[in-house]
Amino acid sequence: MPIKPPAVTGSSNIPVISGLLVAHYQDRVAKQRIHADDAQLITLQHLQNLLDQLLINIAYEQKSTLEKLLSKRPEPCKSLYMYGGVGRGKSMLMDLFYDACPVPQKRRVHFSAFLLEVHTFTHQCRQQDISDALPLLARYLRDYVRVLCIDEFHVTDIADAMIIGRLFSALFELGVVVVITSNRHPNDLYQGGLLQEQFLFFIKVLQKAADIIELQALEDFRLRQPHTHRISYCFPLDAYSNAFIQHHFDSLTRCALKESVVLEVWAHPITLTAAHEGIALSSFEELCVQPLGSADYIKIADLFNTVIIADIPKLTAAMRNEAKRFVSLIDALYEHNVKLICSAAVPITEIYTEGDGSFEFERTVSRLIEMQSERYWQSVK
Repeated sequence: MPIKPPAVTGSSNIPVISGLLVAHYQDRVAKQRIHADDAQLITLQHLQNLLDQLLINIAYEQKSTLEKLLSKRPEPCKSLYMYGGVGRGKSMLMDLFYDACPVPQKRRVHFSAFLLEVHTFTHQCRQQDISDALPLLARYLRDYVRVLCIDEFHVTDIADAMIIGRLFSALFELGVVVVITSNRHPNDLYQGGLLQEQFLFFIKVLQKAADIIELQALEDFRLRQPHTHRISYCFPLDAYSNAFIQHHFDSLTRCALKESVVLEVWAHPITLTAAHEGIALSSFEELCVQPLGSADYIKIADLFNTVIIADIPKLTAAMRNEAKRFVSLIDALYEHNVKLICSAAVPITEIYTEGDGSFEFERTVSRLIEMQSERYWQSVK
């Protein structure tokens, strides 16, 4: 099943790695890959404490029965929920933790991709007449994952809210250590949503099972990154922007014919304006007005190394669904390191400023800006 990570066999000797995260952080600063920030260092110490406690617990579990009788059982590990503004370094700090963690049964995944896998698992269970898949999924995950890192945790849908609440409550009970990044405090995760009171039980469980840490860095560090000499975002929409899109498609495909391409995901079609050897040309209309979802965008991100999107409009409050799809699309392209070239009606910071979900859209703005940087273009596939 898609949610299963590579199987791990055998035991391993767990090293003592106290202070390792700060050392790795300072090494990145010395190499000018990141800028030093006191707030990040404070949050990093919480991650180091979690890592130390996790290894103490694993070392105890690996002792013989006699050794356990002669030693004190350590305190169980709490999970960690890290929140703060966009571009403050939450994902980077979690990656430092994940890379340094010597536990083989670990997984790092973007929340949208994880939620898609959960829906796939529950759908498969329904086909097998299994009515309650979530406890089964929690046990399945615990068999393969000891440490689960979830990036960009958010809740916007009542059905997802109920699934998330039950699944993560079960994972905590089974002893899975979960590290979560989010832009919102747990109390604000499902603010104003339908049947919000039914989600409150999960917030209470989360606050009991995890330390809630705010990353208080004041600056969006993505805005510091130098832009590439390439122009990859063109506005406003006019004859020049049309020529801009055509030029990039011709240049990247050596003037390939623009023929419509239809992809298929879960038995429904995705229509693109054109595609040629890793280059996809499409429009906002095709990708975000049509009723597509995370699975569709992940499929596109898997297939193409460069995506060209034409005619991104200024989004209004009435275009909330289109804005939500655009967020999912950019998340998928960003997580898969896909190059993005696009034309739009307004500057990046003005695409969606008012309406339901505009707070979450700030992350998309930050990512769009980073996707123009020289560092991003050098790192893409």
